[in-house]
Amino acid sequence: MNPQHWMDVERLFHEALALPPQRRTAFLDDSCAGNEALKRDVQSLLDESSADDFLEQPALDPGATRLQPPTQSSLVGRRLSEYEITARIGAGGMGEVYRARDVKLGRDVAVKVLPAPMASDAARIARFKREAQILATLNHPHIAAIYALEESEDVVALVLELVDGATLADRIHQGPLPLNDALTIARQTAEALEAAHAKGIIHRDLKPANIKAPAGGTVKVLDFGLAKAIGEQAAGDLSQHATLHATQEGMIIGTATYMSPEQARGLPVDKRTDIWAFGCVVYEMLTGRKAFHGETVTDCLAAILGQDPDWTALTLSSPPTVAALIKRCLEKDAQRRLADIGEARRELENVLATATARVIPRPVERSTKRHVSMLTYAASIAGLIVAGMFGVRTVRQLMLKPERVDIELAHDEFIPSTHSSELALSNDGTLIAYASSKRMASMPKMESGSDNAADSGQTDDTSGAMPSMTMTEQIYVRSTGQGTARPLGGALGSAPFFSPDGKWLGFWHAPTGTLRKVALSGGAPIKITDAVSGIAGAAWGPDDTIVFAWFDLFRVPASGGSPSLLLKVDEDRGERFLRHPSFLPSGKAILYTVGMADTYSYDDAEIGVLSLDTGKKKVLVQGGTSPRYSPSGHLIYARAGTLLAVPFDTDKLEVTGQPFPVANGLFMSANTGMAAFSISSAGHLVYAAGPEERGTRVPVWVDKEGHKSTLPLPPRSYLHPRLSPDGRRLAIEVEGASHDIFTYDFARGGEPTKMSFDGASHWPSWTPDGRRLTFRSWKTGTMTMWWMPADRSGPAELLTTIGSMQSPESWSPDGKTLAFTQMDDPQRGSDIYTLALDGDRKPHALVRTKFSEGSPKFSPNGAWLAYSTNESGQPEVWAMAYPAGEHIHISTNGGTDPFWRHDGRQLYYRRGDQMMVVDISYSPTLTASKPRVLWQGDYLAGAGSSCGMAGPTSANYDVTPDGERFLMIEDASPNAECERLRFVSNWSLELKNPGAIQLQASSAGLIPLLYELSHLLPVKGSATSASPARSSRYQASSAIAAR
Repeated sequence: MNPQHWMDVERLFHEALALPPQRRTAFLDDSCAGNEALKRDVQSLLDESSADDFLEQPALDPGATRLQPPTQSSLVGRRLSEYEITARIGAGGMGEVYRARDVKLGRDVAVKVLPAPMASDAARIARFKREAQILATLNHPHIAAIYALEESEDVVALVLELVDGATLADRIHQGPLPLNDALTIARQTAEALEAAHAKGIIHRDLKPANIKAPAGGTVKVLDFGLAKAIGEQAAGDLSQHATLHATQEGMIIGTATYMSPEQARGLPVDKRTDIWAFGCVVYEMLTGRKAFHGETVTDCLAAILGQDPDWTALTLSSPPTVAALIKRCLEKDAQRRLADIGEARRELENVLATATARVIPRPVERSTKRHVSMLTYAASIAGLIVAGMFGVRTVRQLMLKPERVDIELAHDEFIPSTHSSELALSNDGTLIAYASSKRMASMPKMESGSDNAADSGQTDDTSGAMPSMTMTEQIYVRSTGQGTARPLGGALGSAPFFSPDGKWLGFWHAPTGTLRKVALSGGAPIKITDAVSGIAGAAWGPDDTIVFAWFDLFRVPASGGSPSLLLKVDEDRGERFLRHPSFLPSGKAILYTVGMADTYSYDDAEIGVLSLDTGKKKVLVQGGTSPRYSPSGHLIYARAGTLLAVPFDTDKLEVTGQPFPVANGLFMSANTGMAAFSISSAGHLVYAAGPEERGTRVPVWVDKEGHKSTLPLPPRSYLHPRLSPDGRRLAIEVEGASHDIFTYDFARGGEPTKMSFDGASHWPSWTPDGRRLTFRSWKTGTMTMWWMPADRSGPAELLTTIGSMQSPESWSPDGKTLAFTQMDDPQRGSDIYTLALDGDRKPHALVRTKFSEGSPKFSPNGAWLAYSTNESGQPEVWAMAYPAGEHIHISTNGGTDPFWRHDGRQLYYRRGDQMMVVDISYSPTLTASKPRVLWQGDYLAGAGSSCGMAGPTSANYDVTPDGERFLMIEDASPNAECERLRFVSNWSLELKNPGAIQLQASSAGLIPLLYELSHLLPVKGSATSASPARSSRYQASSAIAAR
C-alpha cells in the first residue's frame, strides 16, 4: 500500500470520527469518490475503533504484527464434533471466541478458535496442543476450565468453560468497588494464581477484563492464552519459552497498563510478573483508577518504568495492611517484589476476617467518550516512512535497553576453573545452567599422626559422611528472572550445554566418564555415549547432533550412539588440542579453539571454523579462545580476562573487521582455554565474573598432621611433582600451552633447571636409581614416552614406537619394567600397560577394560601394583598381584592417586581433599586395613590442569620415602574461581551498527513514536504467523494492509 493511501486513510478516518455515526456513511461516499479500497479501509477503522478498548488490549509484539488477512469466516451455524456454534462472543489474544452447545452433555461452552495463519503452522499447532494439555491441568474453582481440543480440516479450537456475567472491568467502569467486594475478589483471584503457579504456569495477561466477577458470584480467571509454563513441576514437556501463541525473547506480551517493568522491557518473566499485575488489578478495584496510565502505549510503559501510582488515592480507599501489600506487589525491582502470591492470599484472608464492607465516595473523572489520538495514529503513519528509511531493526534497537543483573552463588558454592565452560544460557535466554563445587567443611583436627590416627576417630565411614570426589560437581538451573537456583536431579557433572529448544541439558558425568542429557521437565539422566575420558566443551546443534572436544572434535547423535571423528588435530601444523566448539546459527559450521604446541598460553591460541558442508577449515583469529557467535553479527571470544568482538560474515565464514573489547572481568583460564560465558540466539549474555586463572601455584610440604610449610620456589603453573627415590630432588611439570619439565635440588636451591625444550612435556617420573627421568611428550606429534639423563648429559630418547597417548607412572624396583597408562580410545579412557626394557619394547596390556584405569604404582617389593579405576561408577583404589593374580579393593567411597611408603607397609591415596591411608600386611597375601583420614586440605587434584583430570589418571602430589611429608600443589591465587554470574539482557544491541546511535541522537523526538512502530512491524527472523492484532487501531491497520 503506497504512503499517500495511508495518509488519505488517516485523514478521512479522523474527519469521519468527528462526525455523528449516522452521518459517516454519506461522508465516506462523498469523500472517497468511487475509490472503494479507500472507503473500505476507512470504514474498517471506524468499525473497529473503540477508544475505551485501546489500553485494554494486549500490546503487540513483533511476531504478532506481521500484517495478515482477516481470520477465517464466521463459524456460526457450523458444528465441530460435539459442539454446535451458536454465536460469536468476541475476539481475544488467541483468536475468535464463540458460544457453542455441547449436544452430548447438554451444556453451553466457549470455543476459542486458533487464527488461520497459526492453524496452518504445524509447529505452532504442536506447541498449542502441548500447552493446552498443561493448561487443562488447572482444575480450580476460580479458573475457567479447558474441556477439550478439537480439530477439523480448517479449524483448531479449544473448548472452554463458558462463564457468563460481568467482568471485573465492567464493574470497575461503574466506580471503585466496596472494600469487602474488592478484597473478596482479590482473595479468589490470588487463589487462582496460586494454583497455577504451583503447577508452574504463569498467566502474563492478568487484567480486569480477564476476570469474571459477577456481583455475589464466584470469581473466574479467564484466558490463560498468554500463560507461560515455568519450573520443573510443569506437566508434560512444555518448553519454558513457548506460549499459546509463540513468543520470542524481547517481545512485549500482555496488556500495557498491567505489564510488569521486566515484561515491558521484553525481559524474561516469572510468576512475579503476575504478582505485579495482581497489584495493579487490586489497586484499580479500590481506587477506581488505573495504577499506570497514558494516552499511548509508549506513555503507559514510561509510567510503569519511571513513575509510581497515586499512593494517596490508595491510602484513602484501603486499610494500611492492604495498601502495604499492594505496594509490595508493585515494586519495580522484581527482586524486592512480593515473591509468592500465596502470601498475598493469606494477608487478604486476615483482613477479610475483620474488615467491614464500605464504599469510599469520591469524584471520579471519567470522559464519556474518548477518541483514538490523531497524533498517535499520525505518528504510526509517519513511523512507517521513517522505518522504511532506517529499518525496523534499528528502531527496536533504540528502545530495548540492555540491563545487567548480578547473580550471587550460594555462600559455599563456586564455579571452578576446568577444561570446559561450566556455564550455559538457553537459546531463548530464559534459563541459566551452571556446574558448581561446594567448599567442604574441615574435618575435626586429629590428635596425632599416622600410627595414632585411628584413635582420633578419623576412620572411613560408609554412611556418606566423607566428602565426595572434588570433580563431582552439581549442575544447577535457574531462571534469568528468578532468584533461586535448583539442583538438577541426577545431574552430578560438569560442562553443561542446552539443546536448541531448551528442553534438554547435556553434561559430562565425570565419575563414569559418560556424556549424558537430562530433560528439564524432570526424569533421570540418559546416557548419550559411553566413557569419555574428558571433554573440553560441547555444543548441541539444530540437527540434533552434539559436537564435543577431547583432543580432537567428535560428533554423536543426541539420541545416543557411538561418536564419530569430526575433525582431527593437524599434527603437521603443530596443533595440540581442539577445544570449545560452538555451532553457528545455521548449524552448518563449527567454531572452535586450536591449542598450538609452540604457544605458552591459550590467550595466544587460534580460533578456527569448520564448514560441515565442505569439510574445509580455516583460521579466523590469532590470539583467543572459546569462540561464540552473537546475533549482532560478531564473533565473540576471550583473551586475558576480556571478551572481544570482531565482525563476522556467517555466509563467507570470514572475519570482516578489527576486534574490540566488549566486557572485562571475565572468569577464564589461560591454561585450559576455558572462558565462562554464553550467548543466547536472542542476544542475551551471561558470564562468570572473576579473575583469569593463570595457574600461579606453589609446591608446599604438608606433614602427617596437616601442617604445611612453603618451598623457596616462585609461583608458576606447577603440576605433577615427583620426588627422586632418595627424596633429595624434585621433578615437576610447569603448565602452559607448551608444558615443560623442570628439576629442583632441595639442598642447592636456586632456580629450577629446565629439562625439556621441544614439544609439550608432561608427567615426569624417576627411574629407581634416580639417574634418569621418564616423561611423556608431543615431540612426535602425538603423546609418547621418553626418557633422558637427569643431569642432562644426553638427549631424550623415545622409549617405544608402539602406541600413543601414553603416560609413564612407575618403575619396578629393579628398573626393568615401566608401568604406564595408554589411551587407545579417547572415548573409553585409559588402560594400564607395562613396558619391559629388554626385548622388543612392545607394550603389554595389564588392565584393559571398558572402564578407565590409571595411576599404577609398583609396591616396593615389586609383587603388587596399586591403581585406580572407575569401574564402580567413581574412582576407587585397588591393588593387584603382579604380573597376574588377585585384585584387592583398597579404598571405600572413592579414591585416586595411590602411593606406597618405602617399606610397603602403608598405602596413601587421595579422596577429594582428604589424604587417606591404609595399613598393609602381606601374610599370607596382601591385606589392607580400614581406610582412615590423615589430614584434609585444599590442594590441587588435577581440576585446574589441561592434562590430567581428577580421577583415575591424575596425581598432583607425592610422598617422601619415609611417608612423613607430602609434597602438594597449592594455588597461590585462591580467588581464581567464580562466585558471581552476570546476566545482560539484549546485550547484542550494544554491538549493533553505530547508525542506531546516530539516529537516536538526531531524532530523539521520534523515539516514542518509533517505539510503537517497532512493535507494529515484523522484524526479520520473527514468527511468520501471528495472532490477531489486539487494539482497534492496529487491527484496522492489519486489515487494511492485507487488502
